Amino acid sequence: MAIIKDNKKFNRLTKTLVFITAALLLFVLYKWQSNSYNRLPLNLHGLVEKHLVVEKVVLASDQDGDGIYDLDDIVQGARKDLEAKPTYKDAYYAGGYPPENEGVCTDVIWRALQNAGYELKEMMDRDIQEHPEDYPRVDGAPEPNIDFRRVPNQESFFKKYAEQLTVEIRPWDAENLKQWQGGDIVVFGPPYDHVGVVSDKRRADGVPLLIHNAGPRTREDNGLLTWPSPLAYHFRYPRMN
Repeated sequence: MAIIKDNKKFNRLTKTLVFITAALLLFVLYKWQSNSYNRLPLNLHGLVEKHLVVEKVVLASDQDGDGIYDLDDIVQGARKDLEAKPTYKDAYYAGGYPPENEGVCTDVIWRALQNAGYELKEMMDRDIQEHPEDYPRVDGAPEPNIDFRRVPNQESFFKKYAEQLTVEIRPWDAENLKQWQGGDIVVFGPPYDHVGVVSDKRRADGVPLLIHNAGPRTREDNGLLTWPSPLAYHFRYPRMN
């Protein structure tokens, strides 16, 4: 009988020690993970999610002289439009400019450039007057109240005066994604013509988000890879060469 009692005590002690050891191991594992991975976000499987580091390209141009380089100024201007949450409204406005609480995809572009000191309407109006044949939506009859807000016309302007970059996007490829910088401008072709500003925020795989207005208001999302039309052009303004 004494042997049986001793075995029961031994088993209880063993279970207690196993429980304490397991608890200590879990605690140590938690602390190690917190420190080693610097609290990186977890994916749906509870595993630490890696983040691709993409080099930032500095465009040494500061049109408005505010101490902020143009690409940063442009993406900040796009984010201001995002924060203003303008409702998508395709309309004609006397004077050309819609109110701050309304707009379409092309309005994100001129507002972003305006934040960097570039008046897109003035530049396009002047170029259209001098070279109307370069602008497909003008058809020889310039209309300053709307010309600068049409996707094909913005495309034509940037083809002439911006640097053209790759339209290929390769997730997890740092060299490829280095060509995609916040403040770049993209144009999608038919059947759903669209424009947007590349965000300075990136997914874990390095692909940047897109700031654009496709309704119901300006948003920042995965539009570079999800827009239903082909990505036709990738511009960086101003062209430095």
